[in-house]
Amino acid sequence: MEALAEYFPLGISHYVIGGIMIGMAVGMLYISNGVMAGMSSVYSTTLSFCSRLPFFQQDNFVQSRGWRLVYALGLVLGGFIWFVVSGAEHAMTEVPLWQLAAGGFLAGFGARLGNGCTSGHGICGVASLKLDSLLAVLTFLTVAIITAQLVSALSGTGGAT
Repeated sequence: MEALAEYFPLGISHYVIGGIMIGMAVGMLYISNGVMAGMSSVYSTTLSFCSRLPFFQQDNFVQSRGWRLVYALGLVLGGFIWFVVSGAEHAMTEVPLWQLAAGGFLAGFGARLGNGCTSGHGICGVASLKLDSLLAVLTFLTVAIITAQLVSALSGTGGAT
């Protein structure tokens, strides 16, 4: 229990509640629309509003972009509500902007390369017992752990951050 308090000083209840809410939202989306909820497809579909590149104008993006935009706005709104309710001190980071931008670019590139994002593979794909999604999640986690350890070692903090 001491390790739990060390790694999760604010407790784990909000993670459990958030996980349950995500699971319910994904389930409701699948039941109501018959599609799996992954953020990389929401991102690509949303870009179909402003990009005329053929990739973003695929029928499946254009035909589903209305509800996907609402889905994306709901995620942003949820983050904003959390920010307001929890207080700004929990929403701040000491990570430099260039590192956040580089991480976002690499995550986006990885989602495109992996044919989906962590939420799509990890929540929907694994729940659907898809082997490729399980392998993708294991790859994501392995790369994330190695990256965190390398960044920690290079920054001199030694070990887990």
